[in-house]
Amino acid sequence: MSYEVIATLMFSTMMVMLLTGQRVFGAIGFVAVVAAFFLWGDRGGYDLGFSAAIKVMRWYPLLTLPMFIFMGYVLSESRIADDLYRMFHVWMGGMSGGLAIGTIGLMVLISAMNGLSVAGMAIGATIALPELLKRNYDKRMVTGVIQAGSSLGILVPPSVVLVLYAMIARQPVGQLWLAGVVPGLMMAALFIIYIAIRCRLNPALGPAMAADERADISWGEKLRLLQAGLLPVGIFAVMMVPFVNGWTSLVESSAIGAIAAFLAAVLKGRMTWHVFETSIKQTLGITCMFMWIILAALAFGAVFDGLGAVKAIEDLFTVKLGLNPWVILILMQLSFLVMGTFLDDTAMLVIVAPLYVPLVGALGFDLVWYGVLYTITCQIAYMTPPFGYNLFLMRAMAPPEITIGDIYRSIVPFVGVMAVALGLVLAFPEIALWLPGKVYGN
Repeated sequence: MSYEVIATLMFSTMMVMLLTGQRVFGAIGFVAVVAAFFLWGDRGGYDLGFSAAIKVMRWYPLLTLPMFIFMGYVLSESRIADDLYRMFHVWMGGMSGGLAIGTIGLMVLISAMNGLSVAGMAIGATIALPELLKRNYDKRMVTGVIQAGSSLGILVPPSVVLVLYAMIARQPVGQLWLAGVVPGLMMAALFIIYIAIRCRLNPALGPAMAADERADISWGEKLRLLQAGLLPVGIFAVMMVPFVNGWTSLVESSAIGAIAAFLAAVLKGRMTWHVFETSIKQTLGITCMFMWIILAALAFGAVFDGLGAVKAIEDLFTVKLGLNPWVILILMQLSFLVMGTFLDDTAMLVIVAPLYVPLVGALGFDLVWYGVLYTITCQIAYMTPPFGYNLFLMRAMAPPEITIGDIYRSIVPFVGVMAVALGLVLAFPEIALWLPGKVYGN
């Protein structure tokens, strides 16, 4: 049996298992170990899983994962995020679309706390959405705002998805995080510009807060909310400034962030046993899930390395088909968009990373830059009908008056904005690479 047939059989078996509802790490790890067993005997199958587990346990930066997840859940469960939205509500509610713009700001800061898009979606749907609807914002506008804003969680550091990519692509996590900063802020700025222009042309989409309501809020109240709302910003600064300046390692900075979030909740009198227990349980569950996925991905990639599948695919695209490297890169991004209609970002990455990441490197592209491209493409795939991940999260959290049709139509302009951001990063790689180069001097 040729290696091409074996690789095709592995992919098809894995996809069938995923479609039957098997867990991602179970399907990928099972296919990897069984393939190794038939290719290299029982010892090869045993050694494959064992060596993957040892690699996971020896990868020191992976310690950042539980730290950042714990930090995000502490800030969320202790309702410090509520103060953040109240700050945006008071300071930006006086302009047309101001609360929607404030919601994007909220999502950026939530992303900087948690690194998961689902956290931004949950907070946006439970805190921002009811407030926006109560103030007569257009339901399609605000639904799109929350979905688009929550997608920033996988791009703005500390992105958990970029940690997973770093493990699989063997790239420095710090450089990947810094590479996501400027594109993430650029995308948030594009969202804000779109909202501001749209609400300027049609103020009924995002009515400003009534003048009498604004008058009832004293400057003392505004300053108090500003102080409370900026607390998460302070936590992020305490965590990231020492790391960027080289005073602490990545793992040390993650520990500082977790401790700072915990102390902030304690000082505000919100660190109850329920908050602590919930944060610990959620952190343990998500961390274990990612560890299993990484382990399975390493095993799957090892089989492909042994088969020489990457070299065969490279020859197919560049020699037999004669495709330009940029055409190949764009085809890869399109495949992510297709897969994103029925898989989440981690599943997409571990399924194709064993093929795509070495191929991108062989074609001469920067793997840190490609990590940002992959993440932005995942953001778009999250919101692409018919089965985009964020679409169903929003349907589960939205009130009954928002239909699935409203949700589908709400994301069209925001997907367009994200496509513009993807095009800009494709055309100008320095958007992603400037900050890592500035900090690391390469």
